[in-house]
Amino acid sequence: MTARDAESALLARCSAVAREVAQSAQDQREANVFRLAAMVVQSRFPSESMRLMRASQRYFDLHPDERLAPADVVRKGWVPSLPRLRDMLSHRLHGH
Repeated sequence: MTARDAESALLARCSAVAREVAQSAQDQREANVFRLAAMVVQSRFPSESMRLMRASQRYFDLHPDERLAPADVVRKGWVPSLPRLRDMLSHRLHGH
């Protein structure tokens, strides 16, 4: 899987979780990315942001030691940059 494929799959998962109630992150990577995604789209998509944050929090309730600082999520390469995450996820949430 290429980096673009991985990014696209992660954005698709973020988008799906942002639209559905009662989802949960499946692993540390998803939980941290969902948390970060919730932060970057909060002003434009408050409901979706809340769902992403809840999905993240459900995971961290069980694995509190796996929460990372936003800079560490970027440093690990789980998201390329915050502006790109915001723009790409906003585009998907707008339904384009």
